[in-house]
Amino acid sequence: MMRFPALAAAAALLLAGCASVPHVDPQVAQLKPATLGLGAAIPAVQSDWWKAFGDPQLDRLVDTALAGNPDLDVALARVRAAQAQIESDRSALLPHIGATAVVNRAHIAERLLPPPVGGSTANLGVATGSLSWDLDLFGRQHATLRAAMHAAEATQLDAEAARLAISTSMAQTYVGLARAERLIAVADGFVATRQQALGFVQSRIRNQLASEFDRKQAETLLAEAQQARTRAVAQRDTLVHALAALAGRGADFYAQIAPPTLALDQPPGVPETLPADLLGRRPDLLAGQARIDAAVQGRKAAAAAFLPDVNISALAGLTAIGLDNFFKGSAVSWMGGPALSLPIFEGGKLRAQYRGATADLDLAVAGYNQSVLGAVREASDAITGVRAADQDIAEQARVVQGLRDTVRLDQVRVSTGLGSRLDSVESGFRLLEAEQALVDLQATALTKRIQLIAALGGGYSSPASDIHYD
Repeated sequence: MMRFPALAAAAALLLAGCASVPHVDPQVAQLKPATLGLGAAIPAVQSDWWKAFGDPQLDRLVDTALAGNPDLDVALARVRAAQAQIESDRSALLPHIGATAVVNRAHIAERLLPPPVGGSTANLGVATGSLSWDLDLFGRQHATLRAAMHAAEATQLDAEAARLAISTSMAQTYVGLARAERLIAVADGFVATRQQALGFVQSRIRNQLASEFDRKQAETLLAEAQQARTRAVAQRDTLVHALAALAGRGADFYAQIAPPTLALDQPPGVPETLPADLLGRRPDLLAGQARIDAAVQGRKAAAAAFLPDVNISALAGLTAIGLDNFFKGSAVSWMGGPALSLPIFEGGKLRAQYRGATADLDLAVAGYNQSVLGAVREASDAITGVRAADQDIAEQARVVQGLRDTVRLDQVRVSTGLGSRLDSVESGFRLLEAEQALVDLQATALTKRIQLIAALGGGYSSPASDIHYD
C-alpha cells in the first residue's frame, strides 16, 4: 500500500532535482495564407506542363535533364543522407546488444593470488554480452527521430524544387533557342534587303544620281545587318551548349539538338490570378514548412534533455584462468538493472541548447516567411508580366501589319512609276526591324509564362508521405 506514494514521492524528488527549462519563447510568428491576399481560384497546372508547348524535342530534353542533371543528383544524394539519419536516430529507441571475447596470455603475480595460480603463466579468457536500452520515458529520442523525419521530408521537397528549377530552366533556354533561330531568319532578310539597297545605290552612282556618301551609308547598313546575323548565330550556339549542360551531356550532344519547332506566336494559357493554394503547391515552401516542423521537434528534444533519462542495462559473461576452466559454471558472472541519469548542474549547457533550439525555430519560421513573401511577389510579377507581354505583342502586331501594308503600297507605287525604289527598300528595313521586335516580344511572352508556371509550383502535387511520425 505504501509503494505508490513512495514512487510518486521519488518521481517528484527526481523532477525537482532536474535543471529547470528556461522561459524562452519563439519571437517570430508564421505568416498565414489569409494575410497574403490570395485569390479564390485553384488553377490546374499539369505536372508535365512543358508538353503544352507542342515540341517533341523539348519533351525529350526535359526528360533527359530530369534523368541526369548534376544539380538533381546532388539533391537526391542529400535525400539519401537524410533517410540514413532517420535510421540512425530510430536505432536509439531500440535495445543495443553487443558481445566481446578476449584471450590473453598473462603472468599472474603471487600478490594477487596464492600459488599454484599465483606466480604462474596461463591463458586468461573473458567473454561478455551486454544489453542497453534507453526507455525514453520523456520523449527526447522520439522528438529527435521526428525532427529527422521532417528534415528528410524537407530534402525530398528540395529535390522536387530542383526538378522544377531544371525543367523551367530547360524550357526558358529552349525558348531562347527558338528566338535565336527566328532572329537568324530575320537577319537573313535584313542582309538580303540591304545587299539589294547597296546594288541600287551603286547603280545610281553609275548614273550620277547618288554620291560616294550614299554608297558608304548603304555599306554600313549592310555591315550592321551582317553583324546582327553573326550575333544571332553566336547566341544560338551558346544556347545549344547551355541545353546540353542542363541535360547533363557534353559536346557530343550538340549535334543532337535541332532547330525548335515550337510556335512562338501560340502561347499556352496560364492562370490570371494568384491561386488560393499557392503555399501548398510550391515544393520550396513545403520544404520550409517541413523545416519548421523539424525545428519544433528539435525544441521538444532540447526541453526533454532537462528530464531524467532511464536505461535498462545488463551484462553477462565468462571469466576464467586457463581455457579448460572457461566453460565451467564457476566462470559465469552477470549483473543487470535500471540506470538513472539525472541532469542537476550542467554549467548552463542545457539552457544554451534550449535557447539555440528556440532560435533555430525562429530562423526556420523567418526563412519560411521570407520565401512566402517572395513567392507571392514572384507570382504577382509573373502574372503582370504575362499580361503586359500579351498587350505588347498585340500592339507590335499592329505595327508589323501597318508596315506590311506600307511595303505593299510602295511596291505598287514603284511598279507604276509613282514611287522611288529606295523608298520601298527603306520601308522594307522598317518592316524587318518590326518583325525582329515582334519575335523578341513573342519569346518574352513565352518566357513570362514559364516564369509564372515556376512561381505556381510547376504543377507539383504533394503525394501522401511515406514517412510516419509515430
